[in-house]
Amino acid sequence: MDLTKLKAFIAKYGREQIPFGMITVTNNAGGGQPVSMENLKAVADVYHADGIPFYIDAARYAENCFFIKQREPGYEDVSVKDIAHEMFSLADGFCMSAKKDAIVNIGGLLATNDESVFNNIRNELILREGFPTYGGLAGRDLDAMAVGLYEGLDEAYLAYRIAQTAYLAARINEAGIPTIQPAGGHAVYVVANEILPHIPNYEFPAQSLAVELYREGAIRGCEIGSVMFACLDPEDNTWHYPALELLRLAIPRRMYTQTHMDYVADTLANIKSRACDLRGYKFTYAPEMLRHFTARFEPL
Repeated sequence: MDLTKLKAFIAKYGREQIPFGMITVTNNAGGGQPVSMENLKAVADVYHADGIPFYIDAARYAENCFFIKQREPGYEDVSVKDIAHEMFSLADGFCMSAKKDAIVNIGGLLATNDESVFNNIRNELILREGFPTYGGLAGRDLDAMAVGLYEGLDEAYLAYRIAQTAYLAARINEAGIPTIQPAGGHAVYVVANEILPHIPNYEFPAQSLAVELYREGAIRGCEIGSVMFACLDPEDNTWHYPALELLRLAIPRRMYTQTHMDYVADTLANIKSRACDLRGYKFTYAPEMLRHFTARFEPL
């Protein structure tokens, strides 16, 4: 996180307008890149200096900790588990979709050090999900999550998973298709606006590539570009678009082989060979919030 911008944001809006601060590990919207321990400590210090609670979106915490071990000086000989302990010690709480690094098909976690916040969460939980002992989940799902939280920290498993992602990125790059580098832990991010430069942001090139990838190879990707992030500035009534139009190819855990990765890369290469034929899309329905989840489109 950019500390200068963070401090400026807090100064502009004031502590009373900021109920909490959060950082995501790894950075899903930014190419699956990890957050360093150095940056996590600095961000925590900034928030705490202003009395702002600091939370971590920890869906991919184990992958982030493994990257810290691989890349950050001073952590080469520290276990991933100990790195995780240090990381969480910096925060006042965390939220987590357990479908990521807890390796389960459903469920999540929300934790806090603040007893009053905990009591409020517990009361809301009973209203919306279920009793605190199960939180709306079946017992078998809770059992699977308890096992998965440990298995997700296994360093041999993490090494294989991250190597598989790097392999897919390398195969895609061999076809002349750019991706965010270095490859992240859970996904490869294809730079769609470089493959489809004739499709402007407002016609959603990454969405066009996602649709074509599914039509060509029955491969489901996720747009992370103007569908997700374009916004209307109320001050000048103009649309602002992200610099990158990304297609995220998230890799399910313990499911696909090297042959599957080769198939994905070959399918993208086939699409690239006729990229000039692809066209953009327009909305036929777009909700006010989180439109990338439920929006509908038609081709132009």
